[in-house]
Amino acid sequence: MLDHHMITRRRLLGLFGAAASVPVLSACGSSVGGSDGGDAGGGGGSVRVGLVVPQSGVYAALGTDMQRGWQLWLDGNGNRFGDYTVETVIADEGETPQTGVPAVQKVLQSDGVDVVVGLVNSATALGVRDVVSEARKLLIVTNAGAEDVTGAGRTPYVWRSSFTNAQVAAAMGTHLAESGFAEGVFAIAPDYAAGTEVITGFTRAFETGGGRVVGSATPPFGTTSDYQPFLTSIQNSGARATFCFFSGAEAITFVQQYAQFGLAGSIPLYGSGFLTEGNVLPQQGDAALGVQTTLHYSDQLDNPENAAFVETYTAAHGEAPSCFAVQTYDAANVLNRALRTATGLDGDALVAALGSVGTIEDSPRGPWTFDNQTPRQNIYLRRVENVGGRLVNAVVADLGPQSQPAAA
Repeated sequence: MLDHHMITRRRLLGLFGAAASVPVLSACGSSVGGSDGGDAGGGGGSVRVGLVVPQSGVYAALGTDMQRGWQLWLDGNGNRFGDYTVETVIADEGETPQTGVPAVQKVLQSDGVDVVVGLVNSATALGVRDVVSEARKLLIVTNAGAEDVTGAGRTPYVWRSSFTNAQVAAAMGTHLAESGFAEGVFAIAPDYAAGTEVITGFTRAFETGGGRVVGSATPPFGTTSDYQPFLTSIQNSGARATFCFFSGAEAITFVQQYAQFGLAGSIPLYGSGFLTEGNVLPQQGDAALGVQTTLHYSDQLDNPENAAFVETYTAAHGEAPSCFAVQTYDAANVLNRALRTATGLDGDALVAALGSVGTIEDSPRGPWTFDNQTPRQNIYLRRVENVGGRLVNAVVADLGPQSQPAAA
């Protein structure tokens, strides 16, 4: 088992599951007093934003990335959305809905924010749906990947600048079906909600493309440290490739054990992009070389916006940005666009304005648009390579724009 303290100090990518409850530690930013609402059409005044991200617990590193992305946009744009000065109130999401939901309630009720941005945990995002709807306030989710956030459980007041679990996985399903692996893939992911959504999205796309899943496994989430029994099953399955979803400490352990078991050379490993995203990658080391994943971002993307973003972010923080930073940076970007034309700061006015922002052509991830309140965005095939002594997710191919897959 990997040292827990070491992992949580790093870039833990345990994106969606629940963990032990931690206390809410709400911290106010530079905001003083309430927003005055300004004039119609973004005519001035201030807009108060509640940035609700993990500041404690195992997801704290994601929260750091998200805060950095948010602040980077503000620093580069005069701390303004349209003609409004931005006041940011930061609150600690913690790890579970037991901390995240009260944090959202606090910024709405005690701090009087106009907009809420953030949320790592999908259960928290779903848990605050009624809270923001009843308050008629806009929430832009900058991570949580559960389909229902912008699917069956959609409300007009909850939008997302990140991804859905099935969106990322379905792109890999289609790719593998078209790439000589249709004869058989083994699918493995932990037995919790995100794992289920990923495998379902992958399998549906893979089978639609003519592929066949020859075996599957669902290791217990958060407690599995020895994957040998599952690796044996993969070896004996006749699979030509493995598709997996793991994150955080589990991603490190699985990738290392997959290589140690000797499978990497004969049954190549593919995954949803969080398998090798952020600081899990240097901890995986050479075991990750050659692993291919799909995701909507890589710091290796070759476009002018990303080059500038990576340069500025790296200069400020001494490390390359992750998708978590980009997703929150883009939330600021779309709020700026919306507040150029919004008739007010109430949720209905902001929702109407968001629906008219069109293509966000200056994102580090590449151009994207809102489709059913969630990004329709290009998904990239990435391969872990050693570039100048640093492991990176090199971009192999642009798999084209993908929407949130339709529910079965």
